[in-house]
Parts: sequence; structure tokens; C-alpha cells
Amino acid sequence: MVLPSDDQERGSLVYGHKLSSVGPGRASGSDLVHNLGSLDLAMKLHYLRGVYFLSSQAIEGLTNMKIKETMFYWLNEYFHTCGRFRRSDSGRPFVKCNDCGARFIEARCDKTIGEWLEMENWPSLQKLLASQQVIGPELSFSPPILFQETHFRCGGISLGLSWAHVLGDAFSAADFMNRWAQVVGHIQSNGPPKITTLPLSPNTEQEENLVETPTTMLNKEVPLSLNRVDPVGDHWVTTNNLKMETFSFPISPSQIANLKVKVVGPFFESLCALIWQSVAKLRQESEPKTVTICKHNAKRTKGVITNSQVISTAKADFSIMEADPKKLATLLADQATNERTEIEEAIERDQGVSDFIVYGANLTFVDWQEVNFYGLELQGYKPDFVTYSIQGIGDNGAVLVLPGSNHFGKGGEKGRLVTMILPENEIFRLKSELKKIGLLLESSIE
Repeated sequence: MVLPSDDQERGSLVYGHKLSSVGPGRASGSDLVHNLGSLDLAMKLHYLRGVYFLSSQAIEGLTNMKIKETMFYWLNEYFHTCGRFRRSDSGRPFVKCNDCGARFIEARCDKTIGEWLEMENWPSLQKLLASQQVIGPELSFSPPILFQETHFRCGGISLGLSWAHVLGDAFSAADFMNRWAQVVGHIQSNGPPKITTLPLSPNTEQEENLVETPTTMLNKEVPLSLNRVDPVGDHWVTTNNLKMETFSFPISPSQIANLKVKVVGPFFESLCALIWQSVAKLRQESEPKTVTICKHNAKRTKGVITNSQVISTAKADFSIMEADPKKLATLLADQATNERTEIEEAIERDQGVSDFIVYGANLTFVDWQEVNFYGLELQGYKPDFVTYSIQGIGDNGAVLVLPGSNHFGKGGEKGRLVTMILPENEIFRLKSELKKIGLLLESSIE
């Protein structure tokens, strides 16, 4: 059933919302469940919001109906993402694979894609292109994923993904979306794919086999990378004490080269060292001496939907403001402590019932440089621009480092896009600090 929006919405940047559903083309059965691992549950209060900007050439011939039809085949492979969350007798969440489907939103915008990305506040406006819905307060009615197809005046579209982080990390979300493009290509070339067996993910099993094993943990300490929050019940969202704001800026290949010379170290750690020090100058006496680093797990299995990223913390016993950036970069690169085991123990200590946040528990640096965001290819065209952000970040903020795009000029595909989610009262002064050290240029898109 499609639900039209109110006429008064016509005055908004994005308007004409229509809501429908998509799901697996074949039934998965009524007795399958998808177990959520410890790292999955640690991410329960976080959400990924991705937006893919696709040109008119990329989507030529792909009507709304055809896009939905391809999704029916695609979601056969990821049917657990179309289930709904439930709780076991102990209160531990799991996914009931009941094929309830994903929400599909259609909307319109009177700007061109180029005009949209030229707006000074485009990062904060991305929430108009990807649903901000969260899980709860009724678990059985909350889809883990939502899509939003927004049509622009130029004939191109943006495809927004709202993704519950409890399903998997950004590497998983990108693989998920890239697989859709592959299914589209297969259907266009060879017709609908034939599925002879029901694919099962590693954590999917018969509900009758769902057994909880009590665990005894010796370590009672919560790791530095986690922050326990007040119980949220079935409404999986946490509130901030500070108003948070998002801004983004590109880093060109020449800036990357200069940074490597200036700090002498890996690019990500060098960049984070400079930003860490800049934030410390703003916070003065409360300078962050412990930070969290989230990076790619080299052992992850491509295509498997899970939370596999490496989560580490680095702690300094010296002044961040007065430190040599090289010292900070070395600390981040060589002395960070992998806390995966400690996180798993903290989650399992009470059978996955407690509520935590990871992003923003400390100032958090997220390395998404290796995420294949531009692997989504339709009819020979890759997205003009892809942006991802995180909802549910704590007051200490987060810095995301993504691959760049052609939108930022010649050679931009080898650059980077930096997105910061920080307290609103820090943004103006931080921009000034970043300009002083040459990270934020006057011509940068913010």
C-alpha cells in the first residue's frame, strides 16, 4: 500500500513522500531466526545513513517499479535484513526471519544533484535523503533497513539507505548495496536469477535451536571503548546532552601528500593526530586523552553481513595540546589496544541485555577508506558521489574518513572525504583550527 504525503510538504526541499514495502521474493519460512553476536549488540543504538547519488545515465530505463522488482530477487540473499527484532526469554534481542520486508520511500526534489551538493549545509541536509527512523518502541513493527529513492530535477536520483548498525558495519552495508547493483545487471543481461536453495547466513538457524548459554566472566570492567547508557527498553535510541552538528570537507591528493611529509606516518593516523590536537585545543582542561579507533578487519569475509570492524582505544598520559603530532600519530598507529574481546565479554556478562554506545563514548576516529562505497555500478556508471554518516553518536563526537569522489574535482577519486559529528558549539572554532593547519581550505565544500 502506498501512502501519499500531505500537500503542504510541497514547500520542502524534499517532498512528495510515498511509502511502500519491498522484501524477499520467496518465503524464508516461519521458524528461522538470525542470532546477533556480541559486537552486533554493542552497536544496537547506532545507525548508518548512506546516500548514493546516481546520474540519469546510470538509472536509464530503471523505473521505480523495475527497481523494486530487482530488490525482490536481491533480498532473497539477505532475507534476515527484512525480519523483525524479538527478545528471547532472557531479554536478548534476535531477528525473527518473518519476511516482513523493508520500507521503500519515494520522494522528489526540485534541485539538480549538482545544486544540492553545492549548498553550504549539504552534510546536515543528508537526513532528508535517508530515513532517520530508529528501532522501536515496538520491535515487531520496526524494519531494520529502509530505502529512499529521491528524484532530482536533472533526471538523476539519490538512493538513501537507513541501516540498523546491529545488522553489520559499513563494510557490510556497502557489500549489501553493491550486490543489489550486481543483481540489477544480471537481470538486465540474463533475466531473473534462479534460486534453487535458500541461502543461510552463518548466524541463521531454526528457532527451535536457539539456545542461550550462560557465561561466566572474570573481568567486570567495561572497556574504554564502551559507554553504558541508561536502559532504553525497546526504543533503541539514546539521547545526547549536547546538540550535535555534522559537517564535511574534502582532502585532495596534494593535501594527503603534504600531510604525510608534515607528520611522517600513515595518512589516517596523521590526519587523526591533527584533528585530535585541534579538538583538544577547544576543550582545554577536558582535552580528550583517550580516543577510540574503528578500522577494517583484514580477516572479514566479503559479502557476509556482520560487525567485524576492529575497535581499539589509544590513551595518552601527556598533554594532547602540547604534543608533537608525530607522537600522537605513533600512539594511534602502534600503541592502540584492540578491545574486541573485552567488548564481547561486557556484552555477554548479562546476556546482551544492557545498552551501550561505541561511537562518541570517546572521541572516535572511524577509518572507512577501504569501504567499497563506489562499488555500486549500474549500466557501467558508478555513483557521482557517496556519503555515509552515523546516527546515535555520543557527546564526545566522531570523525569519519571516507574515500573521495569525482565531485570534488580532478583527481578527487584519490582524495578523501572527512565527516565530523561534534557538539554544535565546537564546530565554528574547529573550522578555524583546521584552516590554520591547512586541512580545511577556503574553497572546501562544507
